[in-house]
Amino acid sequence: MDVFLSNTLTRAKERFTPADPQRVTMYVCGPTVYDYAHIGNYRPAVSFDVLFRLLRFVYGESRVIYARNLTDIDDRIIARAAAAGEDMATFTERYARIYGQDSEALNILRPSKEPRATQHVDGMIDMISRLLACGCAYPAESGVYFCVAADEDYGKLSGRSQDDLLAGARVEGEDDKRSASDFALWKAAKPGEPAWPAPFGAGRPGWHIECSAMIAAELGTSIDIHAGGLDLIFPHHENEIAQSESAFGAPLARYWLHNGFLDIEGEKMAKSLGNVRLVRELLKDWPGEAIRWALLSGHYRAPLNFSRDLLEQAKASLDRLYGVIERLADAPDQAGAPAPAVLAALCDDLNTPKAMAELFALAGQEAFARTAEDRSALKAALRASGELIGVLQQSAAVWFQGIGDDAAEIEALVVARTEARAAKNWVEADRLRAALAQKGIEVLDGANGSRWRRAGKAERG
Repeated sequence: MDVFLSNTLTRAKERFTPADPQRVTMYVCGPTVYDYAHIGNYRPAVSFDVLFRLLRFVYGESRVIYARNLTDIDDRIIARAAAAGEDMATFTERYARIYGQDSEALNILRPSKEPRATQHVDGMIDMISRLLACGCAYPAESGVYFCVAADEDYGKLSGRSQDDLLAGARVEGEDDKRSASDFALWKAAKPGEPAWPAPFGAGRPGWHIECSAMIAAELGTSIDIHAGGLDLIFPHHENEIAQSESAFGAPLARYWLHNGFLDIEGEKMAKSLGNVRLVRELLKDWPGEAIRWALLSGHYRAPLNFSRDLLEQAKASLDRLYGVIERLADAPDQAGAPAPAVLAALCDDLNTPKAMAELFALAGQEAFARTAEDRSALKAALRASGELIGVLQQSAAVWFQGIGDDAAEIEALVVARTEARAAKNWVEADRLRAALAQKGIEVLDGANGSRWRRAGKAERG
């Protein structure tokens, strides 16, 4: 089956054809681990997790190699670790672990590889040496710089000409570079900062060279897909292309994918506005699956307004789908395949809104699934279709019981009510139902006993 992707490099939607169908390679720029990740950090992680799932389905799980890096050395990390009085490794390990926990809560599959920048400094030094040898880089007192003028193709991803590259190019401490548009490959050692020995002087890598070296080491010098946020097209991805292709003489990536920006309640997310939403905080009030659904409710390339209303809609949508699965609980479990319409939507440039609509259309077949065989097949198709999007993989009971640390107390009340009903103590049973209702708990009585779920919306957003 054909997968079509919008390629930023060619500015067209193209049929995806991997260089080697037996080894499909994909790289996504990951987090800089110096703080808790906010919801905007997770839009590419969730969007391209869907791509990872889709490619694994199409080509086979073992044939898709997905690398997402962790940046564990940069100016912010050095400053934050120093302020915290911690060594850099301890500091970054904590936030890397937190990022992993939050990713798991959002049902993000672990990538095939998770390289860290500090593990690949030798590769960065080798790349810089190559660039110096071919005349694409030059040393200065403050470090080593890539000479943008040496790359005739510079700007092919962003569409910027070399005359447009001066804005924002001046960086403090880089006054000795030849041109304002040149960028740092290596930063000369400073007192009190981490440094590595190198033929061109002790120091540490610049940001852009980190990803290029990790890609080369983990996936190869030329890969199928490189993805990340729209804000990375320039200068980060443009600079990756320049240094990688100058060093190795091969296209860095054949397909470039970029997700759109995310706003909060109609405004740009910014600390100055006080509207930064940390995933760790959101998870206290909303199921991770609902947060994931909200992030996928718009096409990955389009802007997304992330809001309380969007989260409530996401939660309600998943309530409806899990409600169908709950009503199909008596149907035997069986393996299933995704609905063709859901798969087709995802193959069309990861059209998750269309895939979600088709998922609801599939759930609507419940009314026509009358035999045990039909009900079993429908449940399997819902699960398999949901898996491609990263939803509907837990039990309906777990979904409806939701977030909270009071499950044992609620369960005790439900058991007590069941015992009261068995003893025909209707007054006590009604009292316990009312007590549960006050806690926002709905009790459902059935032939197989009583079960409970949290009713209504989350109290805080």
